[in-house]
Amino acid sequence: MRTRNIIKEELVKQKAIEIIVKYGLEGFTINKLAKACGISVGTPYVYYKDKDELILKIVLEEGAKMEEAMNKNFDPQTGFEDGLRMQWRNRIDYMIQYPLLGQFFDQISSSSYHQQFLEMFTNGSAGFLANFKENMGRFIDINVKRGEMDDLPIEVYWSLAFGPLYTLMRFHQQRRSITGTPFEISEELIWLAFDRVVKSLKN
Repeated sequence: MRTRNIIKEELVKQKAIEIIVKYGLEGFTINKLAKACGISVGTPYVYYKDKDELILKIVLEEGAKMEEAMNKNFDPQTGFEDGLRMQWRNRIDYMIQYPLLGQFFDQISSSSYHQQFLEMFTNGSAGFLANFKENMGRFIDINVKRGEMDDLPIEVYWSLAFGPLYTLMRFHQQRRSITGTPFEISEELIWLAFDRVVKSLKN
């Protein structure tokens, strides 16, 4: 029986992310993965039963890292503007540090895997994003009770609170704006958008 090689296993996961971002989930195969890693086609099966198990492992591991990044220095009892500012700061830092992972999760969210992970998030299976879910829920609840923001449907809140940030970051990753002109994110643009978001949500 072949033994596990941690370095090679990490290479398999990293190359899987790169391939999924570049070609989409439909273009992701074990053969393509093995070729990108410079390994035999049987090697990924030393670590994973199939590509579904590999994708599940990546989402759980990278989701945990993302959760830790988003919760950094974030106190759910903080006032609305300061708390939301910290959430923006954490998301910006994470997306700048790990640009491929945002695109990877975009692929997952628009795939057949989405429902599986949505159920895990909703049911708290294996603690999937449980701390993030609890902290954001408390933050919203506390600030609604304080009267700092209205009690909005979560979809409306999420769209207003983070939609502008993710749009700017998408332009940054594509290196062009909606007009096709070159674009690079800046602190000035980030906080200009943030100020407008706060005005739309804060009482």
